[in-house]
Amino acid sequence: MSEPLNAALGVGGLIIDHIGIVVPDLGAAIAFYRNAMGCTIGATVLLEEHDIEVSFVEFANARIELIAPLGRRSPPRSLLGAHTSGDFLARSPQGGLHHVCYLVPDLSAALTRLARLGVMPLGSGRPEIGASGKPIIFLDPATTGGTLVELKQAG
Repeated sequence: MSEPLNAALGVGGLIIDHIGIVVPDLGAAIAFYRNAMGCTIGATVLLEEHDIEVSFVEFANARIELIAPLGRRSPPRSLLGAHTSGDFLARSPQGGLHHVCYLVPDLSAALTRLARLGVMPLGSGRPEIGASGKPIIFLDPATTGGTLVELKQAG
C-alpha cells in the first residue's frame, strides 16, 4: 500500500491554502467580510473560462476564497464535473462551504500517489490554472469521504 500523501510530504505535511465558499452575491459577501469581520479582501479575479469571479479574504492564519458564478453560460465541466459553483447554488441557493484547498509540492506526484489509494480527480483529470495562476485539480468527493478537495501546486 502506498504511503499517505501527508506522510509523504515530510515534516509539517499538508498545508491548507484556502477554503472555498460559493456565494450568490460576491459584493454582499465582500461587504460582510470587510465591514462586519474587519478582513482585508484581495482584488476580484474574473475567470471567464470557468464562468466565475473570486475574491480572497485574508485572515492571520488562513484565506477564504469567495466564489460567485457569473451565469453567463453553462459552467464548464473540465475541472469540476458536476460540482461547479452554479451546480452548488442550484442545490443551495444561499451558498456555503464548497471545498478545501491543500498545497502540494508536486501536483503530478500527488495525483499518482492518490490514484494508487483509489482517490480520483474530477472532470478531465488534468490540472488547470486556478485563480492564483497555479495549476489546480479537484478530487472526486466520492473518493475523499464526501469533501470536495482541491490540490494546488505550491511554489
